[in-house]
Amino acid sequence: MNTSTVLYPAAAAMMRRSHVTLHGQGTQPMVFAHGFGCDQQMWRFVAPAFEATHKVILFDHVGCGRSDSAAWSPQRHADLEGYAADVVDILEALDLKDVIFVGHSVSSMIGVLAANRVPERFSRLVLVSPSPRYLNDAPHYHGGFEREDIEALSHLMEQNMVGWADYLAPVVMGAGNPSELADELKASFCTADPVIARQFASATFLGDNRADLDDVRVPSLVLQVEHDSIAPLEVGQYMHRRLRDSVLTVMPTTGHCPHMTHPAQTTQAIRDYLARATA
Repeated sequence: MNTSTVLYPAAAAMMRRSHVTLHGQGTQPMVFAHGFGCDQQMWRFVAPAFEATHKVILFDHVGCGRSDSAAWSPQRHADLEGYAADVVDILEALDLKDVIFVGHSVSSMIGVLAANRVPERFSRLVLVSPSPRYLNDAPHYHGGFEREDIEALSHLMEQNMVGWADYLAPVVMGAGNPSELADELKASFCTADPVIARQFASATFLGDNRADLDDVRVPSLVLQVEHDSIAPLEVGQYMHRRLRDSVLTVMPTTGHCPHMTHPAQTTQAIRDYLARATA
């Protein structure tokens, strides 16, 4: 942990739980949260760009990366509310206020839920490739997947984790993007605890957090990729319509992980949004 902050033993234990790391010379906190099957290293191309101006906080969701998997609970982490509670724990342990929360994919919705719990601790939400509902709900909502698609992926995940990762990783990264990034994501998928990964996948892909968007009081940026097979453009547009104080930025790129495949554009989009917010 790169910080001079003195933590009480209970808070320090909680920080170890989520493998929290602190960086940067600034004062306003920026918390970066990774997506499903990933860890905080996925932010390595973007987060350092903000260290000169912000206090950068990264962490691993319980059961991911270098977190304490023993802290995972099938009851607490049965849905995204449990992961949002973990985020609130981190903010309270470090007494973080005026937080800019940058969440990728499912962590966008985890950030929304956390901000709805303790809005006084948040300044802005930056939602990268977000989705409140991955399943289609015809005729008014297009999430990108039919239930049978998710069930087939879930079955493959249970029967053949390597085969599931081998199929899904290139889809997530997107056509035309570096194959080594898809390989990295595949490796990350395969090193996850399969029990935890399956339940996190269920909470991610079968959940419905559309109603939670109406409760958001924190201004937000919806950073949408134009060609995203996991969270289509229609989803970003839907998020923008439902979030009362939001800006939609569409990146003319492909894939579900722009912070890895197009980090310079992602960084600039976040910087532009924050600059407009403070102008």
